[in-house]
Amino acid sequence: MPDETVKKEIEILSKKELDRTIKRLASQILEKIPNISSLLLVGIPTRGVYLCKILAKYLEELSGQPVENGCLDPTFHRDDLARVGTRIAQATDLPSSVDDREVVLIDDVIYTGRTIKAALEALHSWGRAKRVTLLAMVDRGNREVPIQPDFCGRVVPTSKDETIDLRLWEVDGEEGIFLCKKL
Repeated sequence: MPDETVKKEIEILSKKELDRTIKRLASQILEKIPNISSLLLVGIPTRGVYLCKILAKYLEELSGQPVENGCLDPTFHRDDLARVGTRIAQATDLPSSVDDREVVLIDDVIYTGRTIKAALEALHSWGRAKRVTLLAMVDRGNREVPIQPDFCGRVVPTSKDETIDLRLWEVDGEEGIFLCKKL
């Protein structure tokens, strides 16, 4: 039987506003981590990986130097798989060791904090970073663990029956951030 749930969407950021926000976040990263050669951007699947690549491009434009970036899938480090369900894990792909690096974990939306907790555990198995910071495009509140983003595009408090969708052209064929509510 098909899901007949109707969703109401509200645009939080347009394509243009999203682009401006990503550029602002890239500038904030450079202010906090001026030594680009020590920087490693690590995206969390799915949209965190694409966001990571976009940020790497903007950071290279701002600094004139390429920025290493990769992907880390924390699926098997989650403590809530029974609640959130499993999906096909994406292969972790890090271009170099994380040892002594300034790592920026990148995710599209932070909610309970459990994905980031799992990502920190997964990252630890790849080495010991000098420092790990977190970038989330949207912080929707309702944390279950004490994890907060160091860089945040937008804070959008939500209820449990609402979701936030970051849509990127490479994945979704459109761009923007949307608040979705089941009716």
